[in-house]
Amino acid sequence: MLQQTIKKRVEVTGVGLHSGEAIKMILEPAKENSGIVFYHAQTNQEIPLKVENVTQTKLATTLGKAPASIATIEHFLSALYAYGIDNLKVTLFGNEVPIMDGSAIAFCMLLDEAGIKKQNAPKKVLIIKDEVKVVDGVKFAKLKPSKKAKFTFTIDFDHPMIGREHLSFTFSKQNYLKEIARARTFGFAKDIQYLQSINLALGASLENAIGLDETSVLNPEGLRFEDEFVRHKILDAMGDMMVLGMPIIGEYEAFASSHHLNHLLTKALLQSKTYEIISLAQAPIKVKEFAKVYA
Repeated sequence: MLQQTIKKRVEVTGVGLHSGEAIKMILEPAKENSGIVFYHAQTNQEIPLKVENVTQTKLATTLGKAPASIATIEHFLSALYAYGIDNLKVTLFGNEVPIMDGSAIAFCMLLDEAGIKKQNAPKKVLIIKDEVKVVDGVKFAKLKPSKKAKFTFTIDFDHPMIGREHLSFTFSKQNYLKEIARARTFGFAKDIQYLQSINLALGASLENAIGLDETSVLNPEGLRFEDEFVRHKILDAMGDMMVLGMPIIGEYEAFASSHHLNHLLTKALLQSKTYEIISLAQAPIKVKEFAKVYA
């Protein structure tokens, strides 16, 4: 299986969830083995997608490299994971990725518009060889060996519309598009005033998030899935794991995890060295079987 980029330049403009500003994003093809690189247009600063470049994880995942930072990257990265994109230049005219409708489906549509191009270098994957776990009280996130890419998440909110939700998702591109990509981010009306007082969620609306009051969903159209909340948490987790720069063969499992805990997990994984990065040209697995997940 070969590395992939996009066939042509595409762009989109949308509002920033936290800044409230209109932000233009441009995607361009990139050469083999160059990875995902963000380009902050106002400062002419390149920020490669690497775990060590994550600088903030409060309510979103942020990449930074002085003097620039780019926030809310996780939904976009989730789509890149699903489409098997290895190399890409991402230019942003603003300090965060536009939120679009609060899910990853708009980014999937943008990638469909750009088209996928196979390149002349073998794809790399990260194989989990032993369990790695990070814990915060009752919350945890871990990676463990598996022959497939699998994401298992449990949430437990003291809210009548959420409660305890659990989902185990075996990754393939088609399953992602059907089961995960359209799941939106969510927030509570009682928190909005405080968040906006510290210059967060300035662009939040019922057009780009699920809003909840004390008892109900505020969006007139309701939910897209009965368990949309936990599906979105899996979407987020896939994006946060994509900061590693390549797909994972292994299982991610979490209870009430956050962007911060997910970041700690990627750091713990790299420090533990309980993984192997392999080229699919020499992989000890059936390459054709793995390639099917991107069909």
